[in-house]
Amino acid sequence: MKGLGLVAVLALAVACGGGETPATGDGAATTPATPEAAATAPAGADLVTADDIKFAEQVDQGKAAKGKELYEVKCQACHSTGTNRVVGPGWGGILEQRKPEWIMNMILHTDAMLETDPEAQAMLEECLVRMPNQNLTHDEALDVLEFMRTLTPAK
Repeated sequence: MKGLGLVAVLALAVACGGGETPATGDGAATTPATPEAAATAPAGADLVTADDIKFAEQVDQGKAAKGKELYEVKCQACHSTGTNRVVGPGWGGILEQRKPEWIMNMILHTDAMLETDPEAQAMLEECLVRMPNQNLTHDEALDVLEFMRTLTPAK
C-alpha cells in the first residue's frame, strides 16, 4: 500500500507545468523555437524544427482521434484538455502559447529540452520533477499535436 501511495504522489509530481509564455497578438508564440537547444543538444537528439511540422488548414480528424487515444493512455494523468493545470499545464489553447516544434521536442526529446531550453528548465524548477519520456514515435507525437489543435482555451 505504501508503494502505491508513493507511485501516486510521484505521478502527480511528474511533468510540472505552468509558466506558459503567452502568445503575441498575431498568434505566434513568444517562446523561442529553441535554437540554443538544437545547437547544444546531446548527440543523437534529433530535435524537431518548424520545417518538420506542416499543418493542413483543416484538422485531420483521423490523426486527432489517434492523438486523443494516446492522450487518454499516456498524458491524461498529468494534463487536462482545458486550461487548468493538473500536474502539468492544461492543453486548452496550448498552441497559442507554445510553438508546435517546442511541444514536439518536449514530447520526443524531454531530456535534451530540460538540459538546454530555458523555458523547459523554468518548468522543471517549479516542481523539481522531470516530465517522463512516454516513448512516443514521431508520428504518434504528431497525432497528439493534431489532437491539441482541436482544444481551445476557455473563454
